Amino acid sequence: MRIDLNADVGEGMGDDAALMALVTSANVATGAHAGGGRVLGDTVAEAVRRGVAVGAHPSYRDRAGFGRRSLLGTLRTDSSACRAFAADLVEQVLGVAAAVERRGGSLTHVKAHGALYNEAVADQLAADLVVGAVLDAAERCGYPIALVTQPGGRLARAGAEAALPVVREGFVDRGYRADGALVARGQPGALLGDVPAMVEQALALAAGSVRSVDGTAVAVPVETLCVHGDTPQALAAAAAVRGALEAAGWEVAHPGAPG
Repeated sequence: MRIDLNADVGEGMGDDAALMALVTSANVATGAHAGGGRVLGDTVAEAVRRGVAVGAHPSYRDRAGFGRRSLLGTLRTDSSACRAFAADLVEQVLGVAAAVERRGGSLTHVKAHGALYNEAVADQLAADLVVGAVLDAAERCGYPIALVTQPGGRLARAGAEAALPVVREGFVDRGYRADGALVARGQPGALLGDVPAMVEQALALAAGSVRSVDGTAVAVPVETLCVHGDTPQALAAAAAVRGALEAAGWEVAHPGAPG
């Protein structure tokens, strides 16, 4: 009866400080799709101050498109671009790790952002790039780093095969298809629009299933729930979800917390 509540933060929007009073894990933007620099440092400092587990939230280098434009076609056909991106991913992760370590903590996890996150669930090349970056970063840091991803996808399998700790993630504010995948942004049902619906979905996910957009129940075993920090309802949703989970008997804590 323990579950983690995470949020994507450090993107230069929303009230990250207030959000981190509610969540137990923070996925900090590396600067590739948003944030970076002073925003990254301030976000990490606030997370460490509050005892929130800090992860890196790397992505394709796409600030104009907020990391939601795919570069996978280029990586598949251009080996030099693929090698450069693999190295860039490691540096993104290490940048957040260094910010955490300067404040006396350790990086706990990596969760890819946007197009890279979704493609790593379904595509082997994208999955291998993310796993390789986490393995490389963990070796350089000298401690284990977990991988956060959706259950059942290529990234979860690749992470497990590489002996990485894999934390399975569910989304309280996104619609699900009958196959357990997320409804693509821009499609009907992709985003849950009201807080009560998010609370209902969070409780269902914590119990191991979700109602898809076509009404079928889908098994989705998870250890962490995500509230996107860039949605207008993020604060209200995080507060309501955490309150509902605790009222239902769940201990809300990050996976590495003493239990």
